[in-house]
Amino acid sequence: MTATVATVAYLGLEARPVEVQVQLSAGLPRFTIVGLPDKAVAESRERVHAALASIGLALPPKRITVNLSPADLPKEGSHFDLPIALCLLAAIGAADAEALSHYVIVGELKLDGRIASSPGVLLAAIQASSEDKGLICPAEQGAEAAWAGNVEVIAAPDLLALLSHLKGSSVLLPPQPGEAVEHASGPDLKQVKGQEVAKRALEIAAAGGHNLLMSGPPGAGKSLLAACLPGILPPLQSAEALEVSMVASVAGELEGGRMTRRRPFRAPHHSASMPALVGGGLRVRPGEISLAHLGVLFLDELPEFQRGVLDSLRQPLETGNVSVARANTHVTFPARVQLVAAMNPCRCGHLGDPALACSRAPRCAADYQARVSGPLLDRIDLHVDVQGVSAADLTLPPPAEGSAEVAGRVAAARQLQADRYNGSGVRTNAEADGEVLERFATPDEPGRKLLADAAAAMRLSARGFHRVLRVARTVADLAESQSVGRIHVAEALSYRRQVPRN
Repeated sequence: MTATVATVAYLGLEARPVEVQVQLSAGLPRFTIVGLPDKAVAESRERVHAALASIGLALPPKRITVNLSPADLPKEGSHFDLPIALCLLAAIGAADAEALSHYVIVGELKLDGRIASSPGVLLAAIQASSEDKGLICPAEQGAEAAWAGNVEVIAAPDLLALLSHLKGSSVLLPPQPGEAVEHASGPDLKQVKGQEVAKRALEIAAAGGHNLLMSGPPGAGKSLLAACLPGILPPLQSAEALEVSMVASVAGELEGGRMTRRRPFRAPHHSASMPALVGGGLRVRPGEISLAHLGVLFLDELPEFQRGVLDSLRQPLETGNVSVARANTHVTFPARVQLVAAMNPCRCGHLGDPALACSRAPRCAADYQARVSGPLLDRIDLHVDVQGVSAADLTLPPPAEGSAEVAGRVAAARQLQADRYNGSGVRTNAEADGEVLERFATPDEPGRKLLADAAAAMRLSARGFHRVLRVARTVADLAESQSVGRIHVAEALSYRRQVPRN
């Protein structure tokens, strides 16, 4: 007796089709799973056995062989439980094999027969839609699967309810897509006293998607400024929200199938390991830089991160994706992020203040700042010195302009970029490169002369040169200027500092 059902294996943000094959043959009772299963898949036989027993079904005393085809594709995760169980039931005649052939099946089984959620259901739904099949998944993730569009979704709470639905004795209602929710907004820029230069840099960074580094003494407001950034960024477009949700789905962080239009904001602690930041681990999963895709990755206390961890960000910041290579698999995750970092000028944090600086200044500052490599600093478009806030500044009334006003200008600048780069695959000025950058960001003659002179004086690298052009294009967009002029180049250069070449 044999039976087959369809499921998927996840490889990055791709769901690869997998066929579950079950054969019952004569011989000593044995339950074997083959096809490169990991530990979680190998343990499926115990969960499947207990789940079937909980609904009054016993496995026949035969040799049971489960093959996950293709056999050379690694299989990871507990979502193979449900397809294995249903394939077994089809093999013994307790389920309709013909009906199951029209579905892709994913889900983890609990010992009492309930179907538990598992990461990646949205990816499985998209794959099922591409195969013109329906999807059988856990009830908790039905709303998530419904976002895939024109696909029949059966979201079952337990194995017994699913079998009853397949036999027609009861009906499971089709799930509706989870409503897009907006989280409570963070701090408002009205809470920031003074720091006009830093606020201007934050606005430019938001408008063009540029990387930003803020350096200043403790308590100057660097973390507060970073926390204000999500409040001035435009919401995700529909396609962008689906991209972000796919990453969250494969990481198991899409709660209740609810999607949001708010851009991700991730702020890992400086003790984060390399796999935590860029992805990887025993079971390869996206890291913080991928979970912040199309949003903000905030690294506070930048020099306190391990240098190797920081340098692992170099390639993702340049290419917009991160590749995790293992002996048996190679996985690529998207990582188009806006890096915002904050740091003290030295370990004591009070460089330049004779009353508070340590006795080792300025050597203390040189050693501390050297923890961040020059190539990484070269990938940061905007460098801002955030000065300490005086008591007189703190007593001033809140500024008249807050996040709402800045967000309006940012949205207008982003719309100009969307119209300008329509059809080119470029979303923001920070992504413009090659012919696109040359066509839209080349300054006028006075601007070109200023940029050429500054590039020689500041010893800008080719990367730094192009990043100045991108920032100048954003400054021009905020000024609603069609062309990039000398004044826009001058402001872009003011945020650039010479970095050492390692």
